[in-house]
Amino acid sequence: MSPFTATTPFIDRHVGPSPDDIKEMAPVIGCDTPDQLVQRAVPHAIRRAPIPPFPPLSEPEIHRTLAEWAQQNRVTTSYLGMGFYPCHTPAVIQRHCFETPSWYTAYTPYQAEISQGRLETLFHFQTIVTELTQLPVANASLLDDATATAEAMTLLYRTRSNTSQHVFLIPTRLFPHVRAVLAVRAAPLGIELQHYDPQALPSLDHAFGALIQTPDGWGEWSDPSPLAAAFIHAGVRVVAYVDPLALTLLPAPGEWGASIAVGSAQRLGIPLGYGGPSAAFFATTQEWVRQLPGRIIGCSKDRLGQPAYRMALQTREQHIRREKATSNICTAQALLAMMATFYCVYHGPDGLTRMARRIHEMALAVATHGVSVGLTLKTAQFFDTVAFETSPQRVNEIMARAEKEGILIRRIQDDTIGLSMDETTTPDALSVVYRVLGDSIAPSPNATGPTPITAGRHTPFLMQPVFHIYRTETELMRYMHRLASADLALNTAMIPLGSCTMKLNPAATLIPLAWPGVAQLHPFAPLSHSKGYQAIFDDLSTHLMRITELDGVSLQPNAGSQGEYAGLMVIRAYQHAIGQGHRRVALIPASAHGTNPASAAMAGMDIVVVACDASGDIDPDDLKKKVAIHRDTLSVLMVTYPSTHGVFDPSIQDCCRLIHEAGGQVYMDGANMNAQVGLTSPGTLGADVCHINLHKTFAIPHGGGGPGMGPIMVRAHLVPYLPGHPHLDADPLRSPTPHMGPVSAAPWGSASILLVSYAYIRLLGSDGLTQATRMALWNANYMKARLSDAYEVLYTGEGGWVAHEFILNMAPFKKTAGIDVDDIAKRLMDYGFHAPTVSFPVPGTLMIEPTESESKAELDRFCDALLSIRDEIRRIETGEWSQTDNPLKNAPHPLIECTADTWHHPYSRQLAALPTPRSPQKYWPTVARVDGAFGDRNLVCACAPVSEWATRT
Repeated sequence: MSPFTATTPFIDRHVGPSPDDIKEMAPVIGCDTPDQLVQRAVPHAIRRAPIPPFPPLSEPEIHRTLAEWAQQNRVTTSYLGMGFYPCHTPAVIQRHCFETPSWYTAYTPYQAEISQGRLETLFHFQTIVTELTQLPVANASLLDDATATAEAMTLLYRTRSNTSQHVFLIPTRLFPHVRAVLAVRAAPLGIELQHYDPQALPSLDHAFGALIQTPDGWGEWSDPSPLAAAFIHAGVRVVAYVDPLALTLLPAPGEWGASIAVGSAQRLGIPLGYGGPSAAFFATTQEWVRQLPGRIIGCSKDRLGQPAYRMALQTREQHIRREKATSNICTAQALLAMMATFYCVYHGPDGLTRMARRIHEMALAVATHGVSVGLTLKTAQFFDTVAFETSPQRVNEIMARAEKEGILIRRIQDDTIGLSMDETTTPDALSVVYRVLGDSIAPSPNATGPTPITAGRHTPFLMQPVFHIYRTETELMRYMHRLASADLALNTAMIPLGSCTMKLNPAATLIPLAWPGVAQLHPFAPLSHSKGYQAIFDDLSTHLMRITELDGVSLQPNAGSQGEYAGLMVIRAYQHAIGQGHRRVALIPASAHGTNPASAAMAGMDIVVVACDASGDIDPDDLKKKVAIHRDTLSVLMVTYPSTHGVFDPSIQDCCRLIHEAGGQVYMDGANMNAQVGLTSPGTLGADVCHINLHKTFAIPHGGGGPGMGPIMVRAHLVPYLPGHPHLDADPLRSPTPHMGPVSAAPWGSASILLVSYAYIRLLGSDGLTQATRMALWNANYMKARLSDAYEVLYTGEGGWVAHEFILNMAPFKKTAGIDVDDIAKRLMDYGFHAPTVSFPVPGTLMIEPTESESKAELDRFCDALLSIRDEIRRIETGEWSQTDNPLKNAPHPLIECTADTWHHPYSRQLAALPTPRSPQKYWPTVARVDGAFGDRNLVCACAPVSEWATRT
């Protein structure tokens, strides 16, 4: 070994089994080495050439590389605004939430009993939104403000009473990025966007909805009530785009007639991150609770009658509703919503209001100075943003001085500039602004100065105790720790969720996210200010193209579901460009992820389901039949590889050729990319487009249900149609360029977390990436071998091998013991584990994916738990325990039950709580099994008012 070689390569830290473990696992699997397994399990025809070689970096080397690039980013004081604002993340929140694996490694809280901490926090996020907006229902976050606005538009379109209504009205001053995303989402659904001037409304005959941005895109605030009343009188429903801090001072949209309110929670303590991640919010009326996109956290009760949080109304989830889904927003921004919640808990309503007043006063000071030096104030009243009009020449001079002084101000038009104040603005900072605006021109004698906002907020907000009692750092730290302790995350045990790839999120890849050069750059800063980011984007794109063997990439999509939508829209844009816009049919296998048909429906496609055969592969005969029927209108085949059943389908290339011969395109869902990297690739398989879940294969943390990123990769003929952005080119509403416009608010989506995947790739190097894939297959086949005698493995490939995941059939136990798959999932909690994926893609099954980063000891511990549960089922089958009172039906068993004075079950407390001696420490679910049906019948999705709290004490 060279003395300059890292003593312990990152791959050895990342992969769980040691060389000695591999030797012990080999006879169980039936292969001598992971490479031998690959030779047997992965069809030879789909094998790729090795990834072009590049060496791994050590942790110090990747940090030096990223630090050098971060220093190339020019972080200056930003007054750009437009929904993105500098703010302070309190250190207690950064350290005990953002940087704590209890929060950032957790999965989406589908299993409520082991997710009470993040469920409670997200419940409070919804409360914040409902209180500020005075609308009764909110979701637990969406991807960004533009996405949330688009979701509001499509909700109103779906629920319109008159199908002739096809117009959505948007204000002329709307933020450009929101307008551009709306244009993309409107086009395939036949929605027409029409601009309106609040002073001269157009005909409302065909309008189903209207957007009111208040304060508007130039910062002006005026009473929205008369405008909303005019829309409502004409039968047009109103969406309000609002600022959460402004709502501490201004009337709430629920009070002046809005049916929906949307916006961004970024300024509530979330770093800019060159565009994200940060959470959006969406609130509406009870009328549309079952149409609401995203997720709702509700309060129900558990088996013991105690209050318990859960994800409510889960039948709306896209995995169930498929093409009938109301949204394909599979990934929210849970971690960022929770940070925003703790920020509001930290400041309380009084602190938020003081902050808003201070920001407003700063804006008034800037406006006063601007008028005093001869600038014309364009906005009579405003909250945080001031707009000035002057000559184009003077605008040029101001912009040049701003660049020299190191501040960013917005050029709204040739003769108009805007400046947005924020939490970080100080009197010293304003002195620089004054110099930039100048002091050499005398004011006009008729100049109009600023008017402070006179309309006050009518209703109190955040009166619940949680927003008042955690004022010291000690108390807030303990509160966050208590919540985190209620959850099971990767720092507790493996999370073996099939298709979700819950691998380690290496700490070395996360550290740079808090660096100023990464965290504090505004997404609409000049490109010359982001040279470091651009270098990372370029290098990451190159590596992703080499890994996928495709020709172009867009890093913009903010989630895998958004990547699906973007990829389909790229295909549609290309087909329109070549005169084949009539191609609308999407062929989707029955086993596909539910986001696939949901995305296709949103892209305006007609969905045709293709059957799967007994092996879980695409049924070739049914595919040929469907292609023949729809040959002239076939747009795309959407396929997941390996299949959603965890099998390498040897016919995949033939399927792709069949589609191409019929004139269609192939979209590959990248959810299972963890079984591809270095062994095969979308390019080798025949795909034209694929998305990559960077929060799965490439180690971005799930964060309890977001952040995520879903870049799309495409072949050369589709590159011109990749998503654009108005910050980078002309507005897509007016642009003749072929690209399809943006799908996300920021040009590169949640740009900061792209560094995580970049660091992960560089730490592994080309050989390490391939070895990680080999070990993912190795671990899965080891677990399959250990469990196959006790449980039926539903699908295997040639030779009986599986890919990186496999499916166990639990359905027979319903007949033999009255036990269903949910009982087994809940019982695993008593053993200290998160359940695998339940009843997807096959009802009554568990889909297990161990990932490469779990050790043999942890794999064995999980297998031992499932084998022990099988023995417990036998005791029910033999009649030792009844089918209604047994450890599985009653699982999980919380501490409060196991330490109660009475115990009425036919099994012991020890068996209930400590079913195996192998647990190094006991994880206690904090609640018993949650009653989902009760929660749906009695939906509670926000904190009770203070008056109700008083009656409870």
